[in-house]
Amino acid sequence: MHKKTNKRTQRQKRHIRVRAKVNGTKEMPRISVFRSAKHIYAQVVDDTAGKTIFSVSDGKLKEKNKIKKSFMAGEMLGQTIKKEGVSKVIFDRGGFKYHGRVKALAEGLRSAGVKL
Repeated sequence: MHKKTNKRTQRQKRHIRVRAKVNGTKEMPRISVFRSAKHIYAQVVDDTAGKTIFSVSDGKLKEKNKIKKSFMAGEMLGQTIKKEGVSKVIFDRGGFKYHGRVKALAEGLRSAGVKL
């Protein structure tokens, strides 16, 4: 019997494959991205300790364009990361295409001076 898969389970499978290869440390944390239909969320994670260090969401931003909101959220997260003295991170796109809002968030991080 063929198991029915939908977009969500396909994305989750892709994320599991990526996570098998990607790990964040305190010196070089992982940025995990989740994109819903309305918002985008990002977390800075130290996988060795199993802790989320920072997180950001575009929910409070007063901008209509979702791509611009994602870019602004990336800038905010990048500035917070730089204040903590971290300059290089690992970008985990969460199984999503590196396209549109996910790409805009990464570009916002880069504009704040964080290396991906």
